[in-house]
Amino acid sequence: VKTTGVVFGAALLLLLSLSVCSIVSVCSYIGLALLSVTICFRIYKGILQAIQKSDEGHPFKLYLDQEVALSADLVHKYSDGILEKLNWTIKELRRLFLVEDLVDSVKFAILMWILTYVGALFNGLTLLILGLVGAFSCPIIYEKHQAQIDHYLALVTNQVKDIVEKIQEKVPGLKRKTE
Repeated sequence: VKTTGVVFGAALLLLLSLSVCSIVSVCSYIGLALLSVTICFRIYKGILQAIQKSDEGHPFKLYLDQEVALSADLVHKYSDGILEKLNWTIKELRRLFLVEDLVDSVKFAILMWILTYVGALFNGLTLLILGLVGAFSCPIIYEKHQAQIDHYLALVTNQVKDIVEKIQEKVPGLKRKTE
């Protein structure tokens, strides 16, 4: 719970900061804050060592001695995964824009139309903030109210399925291709 709270708080603070300042300013302020803390800690430890006449050395020596390089295998693993997802996305967009399946392209057009209204109401940063809050709160809400949510979700899914089937029966050319 503590780790989740820290991650949620830091991410929300970052997104809220980005809504007020540019990304360059936010990164600069974060860097300055981190640098201020480490410089102050280093000076504090140096003063303590001088007063106590001890020879403990650099306070961050443990971290300075650690290796921080990325391995080529790790980079290849993630870049291959990203390339695979990017290629799938390009193929899917080509399929949707060139109307390989009329039903899927119409669904995509409706989604784009809905997103124009969402874009008029919210900017991307606001959507990211809402998504972050939702990502951290929805699992807890679902866990507490799972039975009711599953029941109503099944009702909505059945209603949407019935409406789509009725529309496909009425409009010629909207029937799905059998694979």
